[in-house]
Amino acid sequence: MKKLPIGIQTFRKMINEDYLYIDKTKEIYNFFIYGGDYYFLSRPRRFGKSLLVSTLQEIFSGNKELFKGLWIYDKIDWKKYPVVHIDFSNISYQTSQILETELNIKIEKIGAIYDITLDQRRNYKGKFEELLEKLSEKERVVILIDEYDKPIIDFIEKKETAVANRKVLKDFYSVLKGSDQYIKFVFITGVSKFSRVSIFSGLNNLNDITIDDQFANLLGYTHEELLHYFEDRIEVLGKKISISGNDLQEHLKRWYNGYSWDGDNFLYNPFSILNLFAKNRFGNYWFSSGTPTFLINHIKNQGKDIRELEKEEVDESTFESYDIENLEVISLLFQTGYLTIKEIIPVGVKSKYALSYPNEEVKESFLKHFLASYTTDEPGIVGSKIFDLVDSIGKGDLESFFKIIKSLFAAIPSHLFIKEREAYYHTIIYLILTLLGVTIDVEVHTNIGRIDAVINTDDIVYILEFKMGTSIEALSQIEKMKYHERYLSSRKKVSFIGVGFNEKNKNISDYKVKMLS
Repeated sequence: MKKLPIGIQTFRKMINEDYLYIDKTKEIYNFFIYGGDYYFLSRPRRFGKSLLVSTLQEIFSGNKELFKGLWIYDKIDWKKYPVVHIDFSNISYQTSQILETELNIKIEKIGAIYDITLDQRRNYKGKFEELLEKLSEKERVVILIDEYDKPIIDFIEKKETAVANRKVLKDFYSVLKGSDQYIKFVFITGVSKFSRVSIFSGLNNLNDITIDDQFANLLGYTHEELLHYFEDRIEVLGKKISISGNDLQEHLKRWYNGYSWDGDNFLYNPFSILNLFAKNRFGNYWFSSGTPTFLINHIKNQGKDIRELEKEEVDESTFESYDIENLEVISLLFQTGYLTIKEIIPVGVKSKYALSYPNEEVKESFLKHFLASYTTDEPGIVGSKIFDLVDSIGKGDLESFFKIIKSLFAAIPSHLFIKEREAYYHTIIYLILTLLGVTIDVEVHTNIGRIDAVINTDDIVYILEFKMGTSIEALSQIEKMKYHERYLSSRKKVSFIGVGFNEKNKNISDYKVKMLS
């Protein structure tokens, strides 16, 4: 088996040192047949953007022999172009002044590679213009920009610095508008998609391919690619965890598949898959590489109901709504990879986009951190309590089940309950029940009402109603609204559980159980 390229972002190194490369050159070929020369692509972190930029660099440098055995090898004319490759993850940008200095140095270094001396009296913008003009004297220039937005998004909580860096970048990218005669191809990529007005002012020919069908599989692994390139490693993993065949494939899909930018093609996150096969155990690899503290706080501050994130429907303008001064929650979650397109719904000549969590890795980790953010417990302790809840409900041990839930509420600082008491309480219950991992429906709609939660185990259907009041009131509502009727055909036992919540103590006061005969 070839070495797994964890952390390897250089195409040449991957090929020369015999790392596993998933051949994406057929998708890359779309750049040559799609039309146009200016492209923009947004994808979440750890999704292979830097490797793609490196691959494009080798293609436009005419290094054909690196691609021997790959799909594109005999499909294009291997012409050599001057390449300007700028990776903002390798540039300092603590202040706008530092960013300007670093851009100056970077442009001069690229010029030196091609034996070009630039006018030292000019600033970074002027030198960039001069560089493109002089490089194009032999062949038009290829421009590849990776992590274009990093000097902004790394200071998203320090708006003054972010705005100052944005101004520098706007001036820098404005050079492209007036240099079209010197340019062969432009590819810009990053995590976020800032509006063209704020970053790419006047660059009207920049083609945003983020949600275009032709480029849906450009980054990430399809299920077919997973089975083809990781066949031996899937077998090793199956033996290690004692799961194989279709069952193992379903586990892989549920945990790591599900990212989509067209609602039709669904992809695995490369970072999670490579780490999975390196360690031979299921884990939250992508999520743990960047904890979303800012996102969680932003959701809370905006008053967004966390329960709605599994069923968001938006129009295309959501994907255009990313700016420092007005960070919309859904746009932010989509662009950072915590939500993805699950379905595109035609509405006349336009479309609605159904968004949800990509997979269990993202959903479970995100909700666990969200729940921990309400409590004084660490995410690991919250996770341990969730395991205990799963065990107790599986055994039908309701006493232990509610004891653990009460301990979670006890870890929540009392002042957090002041705002919107019942909605807050329901959010906590939603987070706890969703994280159980058993078959759970939250706020199930019936023909005459709405059930707070339904837990399906192998033997019993638990219908739960939560009340800011007494358990008797909660139990009475289940019976009055006949919530159980839709479950009568399941041939399982049906249990009603009314749960009372004491506003003064800010915790569950009691619960009552009634088994349907």
